Amino acid sequence: MIEVEGLTKQFGSHLAVDGLSFAAEKGEVVGFLGPNGAGKTTTMRILTCYFPATRGKATVAGFDCFEDALEVRRRVGYLPENVPLYRDMAVDGYLKFVAGIKGVERRDVAKQVSRVMGECGLDEVSRKLIGTLSKGYRQRVGLAQALVNDPEVLILDEPTNGLDPRQIQEIRKLIKQLAGQRTVILSTHILPEVSMVCGRVIIVNKGHLVAVDTPENLTAQMQRSSKLVLRIAGDGDQIEPALRRLEGVKEVVREEQVVDGVHGFVVDLDEGGEVRGRLAPLIVEQGWNLVEMRPLAASLEDVFIQLVMREDAA
Repeated sequence: MIEVEGLTKQFGSHLAVDGLSFAAEKGEVVGFLGPNGAGKTTTMRILTCYFPATRGKATVAGFDCFEDALEVRRRVGYLPENVPLYRDMAVDGYLKFVAGIKGVERRDVAKQVSRVMGECGLDEVSRKLIGTLSKGYRQRVGLAQALVNDPEVLILDEPTNGLDPRQIQEIRKLIKQLAGQRTVILSTHILPEVSMVCGRVIIVNKGHLVAVDTPENLTAQMQRSSKLVLRIAGDGDQIEPALRRLEGVKEVVREEQVVDGVHGFVVDLDEGGEVRGRLAPLIVEQGWNLVEMRPLAASLEDVFIQLVMREDAA
């Protein structure tokens, strides 16, 4: 559905996108991640035909984003980070106006506007001026305008930017409902959102590709954790210093909560250290009871930071 090959965009001496290549299949929801200035918005603007690439190729539904820009625009819905809304227009009037601009047949405009207002939860504010709406509702209007031409591809740049937690949940629910119906590329800085919504993740840094995989596979690759979670029944005041004295232990953080005499610890280990083999004899010798021992799971945020830092160091 979306194919990007060797995409490069240069603004004067600044290289914003550097030989980027990736693909997104029909019905996929793909997270597009990277630090500020990584080239995410530039790539999205090329895919939505806002401006051409310097080199390389980008196609949407088989149409070239430069040579067949009109065909691409008919198939793409775009929600930019700062949604351009006419604040003095009513919601339904604005969406009818946008539908006309996007080439929706006149006989279908009312039906399409009614559909997207229902999908985006806008029926109760359909006659209100956009300028009087909350930020969450304005974001819904922005999403509705991106959907009003029933596009095959939806490109969302920071769709939950500036929203409160309840509004974020509402927009996240809308995006989940779109999964399978359309190909969605979602740029966001809220990494837990990617894990909840996206089936695959593309990470970019300084304009080029760092990683492409599912959130689960990316976190599994980083699962060689240097931290252990321990839950041990015994005297916590004795356990903590004993853990600290073990060779290969860098730091021990003790949890405040104690449940039925079981103390929790997060133990930071030296890389390559074989502490696990020394833990069991220590616990047996002291008469404690090991309730749980597991590596501390890496979050997508941990993966993102490690990959970007590794790339910067390289």
